[in-house]
Amino acid sequence: MVEMINSLKVLVVDDEKDIRDGVERILKRMEYTVLKADRGEAALEILGKETVDIAILDLKMPGMDGMELHQRIREIDEKIIVIIITGYATIETAIEAMKQGAYDFIPKPFEPEHLRIVVRRAHEKLRLIKEAEMLQAERARTLIDLDMEKSRIRTIVESLPTAVVVTNTSGEVVLMNPAFSKSLDLDVSAEVAGKKLESYVEDEGLCEMVLKLSKGELDAGGEAPSYELLVSGSKYLMARGQPVINENNECMGAVVTFSNITSLKMLDQLKSEFVAKVSHELRSPLSTIHEQLALVLKETSVNETDVDQHLIERAKEKTHGLISLIGDLLDLSRIEAGGISHNIQSVQVADLLKSIVDFLGIRAQSKDQSLTFELASDALPLFNADPMALESIFGNLIANAINYSPKGAVIAVKAALAGKYIKVQVSDNGFGIAPKYHDQIFERFYRVKNDDTRYITGTGLGLPIVKGLVDSLNGEIKLDSDVGRGATFTVLLPV
Repeated sequence: MVEMINSLKVLVVDDEKDIRDGVERILKRMEYTVLKADRGEAALEILGKETVDIAILDLKMPGMDGMELHQRIREIDEKIIVIIITGYATIETAIEAMKQGAYDFIPKPFEPEHLRIVVRRAHEKLRLIKEAEMLQAERARTLIDLDMEKSRIRTIVESLPTAVVVTNTSGEVVLMNPAFSKSLDLDVSAEVAGKKLESYVEDEGLCEMVLKLSKGELDAGGEAPSYELLVSGSKYLMARGQPVINENNECMGAVVTFSNITSLKMLDQLKSEFVAKVSHELRSPLSTIHEQLALVLKETSVNETDVDQHLIERAKEKTHGLISLIGDLLDLSRIEAGGISHNIQSVQVADLLKSIVDFLGIRAQSKDQSLTFELASDALPLFNADPMALESIFGNLIANAINYSPKGAVIAVKAALAGKYIKVQVSDNGFGIAPKYHDQIFERFYRVKNDDTRYITGTGLGLPIVKGLVDSLNGEIKLDSDVGRGATFTVLLPV
């Protein structure tokens, strides 16, 4: 602002040369540029060539007087600040000039300090005016930039091939692109934002997930929560959402993207059908080989060597392992096809667990292990499910506890009612699982290999089967384990 003040030009108009020169000396010491004129017509010529910020005018001049010159200056540039020089006899005229827009007046004779005070005050006003203009221009530019930015973002979102929808904290749609309407088979031209998500998507589970995201109530541990939904009976979409967080770490809503995964689902279905068909075709001949090997072992004569007998036993063991693998693959195929839970009936989970524990107790006793069952609640409510699915879930978990625990281990099965869930825990004090493997053990064919477990046989499909069945029952499975301190699998089934 100092550069702006010092670069200002002051026009002095007075028919008295002494006053013109005196004002010039005072203002030049203040480092202002001074222009001089002895009459109104000369002042107008200067204004036609130069840009002036302040004009100091004498009211009484020959020809065009100060009042007329003041009006002409306002017509040329009303931003020029005008200061009137007047004698005592014309103070009323000076006041009238101020009413018409003059900034101030200086009565003759005046002291240099008086002139400096009035001019500085005029310059301060000019500075404030220019600052206000700059702020206004900056504000206007900011609003334009903001509007352009909003328009640019909207254009980009609407041009995206990926379906996008944005909601506010109430779950209302504030922005959606044409790809979203097309993916949900909506009328692109008719649908507009502003309604609840339920108005566009009928899937209650997705709407609930998005509403929780919009309110900041869903914490996925840094990962984008996902949800799979079926549209029009044949189209599969994968929705992934994230909360929108502002600079104050407040949730403002959610943004959700939708990907078409129909082709992936079809490919997965074809793969499952292929696995099921191949497994079914292999199961029969392998079962025949296994039975024949058992018959050969039974009829082995005493003349045959121990080596021959050992080889036959190993072959029988391997065929049994292959048959188990095929059985697990068929179970996985049925789970993926939704065919594992057709026989829905009311099941007393406590009775089912007790029968599984009694059945597998013989295997635990062979390893000198303790296998117990405890019902923490007086009674559990009936649970509607396929009994075979529940037997597969808890049978696999208990069998794993036996297999992955050393001799003398303690295995405990507990059941209780926990709020709206039936809670079943299978605990052991066996080898345990390092936390870095907790997610991987639910993947197909994955098995933790170390010095404790390398001699334990298995297909690596037991826990994926358990996970698939629990998911099909809208339940949840959790693991608490570490190396050397055993493992606890917790299954929560919604009542």
